[in-house]
Amino acid sequence: MLQKVINYIDENKMLQNGDKVIVALSGGPDSMCLVHMLKEVQERYNIKLYGAHVNHCLRGAEADADEEYVREFCKKANIDFYSERIDIKEMARINNMSTETAGREARYAFFNALKEKLGANLIALAHNSNDQAETILMRILRGTGMEGLIGIRPVRDGIYIRPILILTRQEIEEYCQINKLNARIDKSNFEKIYNRNKIRLELIPYLQENFNKDILNTINRLSEIISKDHDYLENVAAIKYDQYCLKTDEKIILDQQLLNEHEAIVTRVLRKAIRQVKGDLKNIELVHIKEIIEFFSMGTGKRITLPEGIIVENMYSKTHLYKKQDNITTNEFRNELLIFDKEKSQNLPVVKEVSEIKIRVSLRKTKNNEVLNFSEDPYKKYFDYDKINRYISIRTRQEGDRFTPFGMKGSKKLKDLFIDLKIPKEERNKLPLLCFDDEIAWIVGHRVSNKYIVTKNTRNILEIKITKGEN
Repeated sequence: MLQKVINYIDENKMLQNGDKVIVALSGGPDSMCLVHMLKEVQERYNIKLYGAHVNHCLRGAEADADEEYVREFCKKANIDFYSERIDIKEMARINNMSTETAGREARYAFFNALKEKLGANLIALAHNSNDQAETILMRILRGTGMEGLIGIRPVRDGIYIRPILILTRQEIEEYCQINKLNARIDKSNFEKIYNRNKIRLELIPYLQENFNKDILNTINRLSEIISKDHDYLENVAAIKYDQYCLKTDEKIILDQQLLNEHEAIVTRVLRKAIRQVKGDLKNIELVHIKEIIEFFSMGTGKRITLPEGIIVENMYSKTHLYKKQDNITTNEFRNELLIFDKEKSQNLPVVKEVSEIKIRVSLRKTKNNEVLNFSEDPYKKYFDYDKINRYISIRTRQEGDRFTPFGMKGSKKLKDLFIDLKIPKEERNKLPLLCFDDEIAWIVGHRVSNKYIVTKNTRNILEIKITKGEN
């Protein structure tokens, strides 16, 4: 099995001499197999290993025991170990997301912060071939295209590597047994309340018993074949994008001659254009792509609106694709604008018009015992008032800005966070940043700082709401 993984590492060029690798450790069989194998090949590749564990605080004593287990393993294996405890339920509540999504975001945030702190260049994740098959089946059931059938990539963004993606779960468990790893078992993996667990515990065994005993390898072969075809089409689409699309500061201008290409290329070019304007493809479905294609034949001046304010407008033989300006993105500004000074005035509520960017900032102070709505409005957030020393101000980004997102203890370059959030380059210099004293407390419409979040120990809460101001 180890040689199988070595071959897979070499085939996908995962490890190079001198790499510094953070290994994501949960304590389960997959991650323990991964770290044990990487330890076995450490001298072969001349790599430095670091263990990283996130305690989600969801399973009480069991979660604490998982953390202690991986800590002790790393100590005995002479691997530097780092851990973080994050209240995932609280994070999910504040950010209005599922605990599964919150957990994933917390883990990746911690791993990336640790990568920057340690000067590491790779993060090793313990996905296996069962995970691959489960992911592809989930996407098929939801309705996916070619890209979704690729599943989990062995290497992503040149940072995330998955050395044991080639192994089945059965092989991993055998490896753990042979090497007496005594990995921890997360009982929630056997609860059939999650779709992935149902696929793992019911659908795949059913397919193996009734259709194909080798269904896991069959699905993984499908992924490899699709991946090669997809990469080729994407390369062709990138060439055609440069040929038919002109990018300006705030929009993409498409030449309608694009329709002369094959539909497989047209749809990819349009998806790439939308991603450039929007930052991602969330809520964009095939029906919207087809709507744009049909729209090309309509007259000049016609326009349609796609999800999240994406405007498609015909201008003679060109089609303009851009994002509708929302309540708070207007002209770029640079100077820091004072909103409130605690020492000069304690009178709240306060409503401040910021004419430079045509927004209105409303401040209200309340006690922690008041029932508040933490979830729905991305332009209304709550902070610990007593942690603010004096000034509340608003500005756009400056060179060297750093930010500590909720769920992280360490800071992150604002530029890198904007990339993670997939905020388009043309929007980054316009995005308002709410600051407390010299710290960024809120990337408005996106993330709040970990330093000022409301906790059970908070006494005074500051509510800040941002709306469209006077023109």
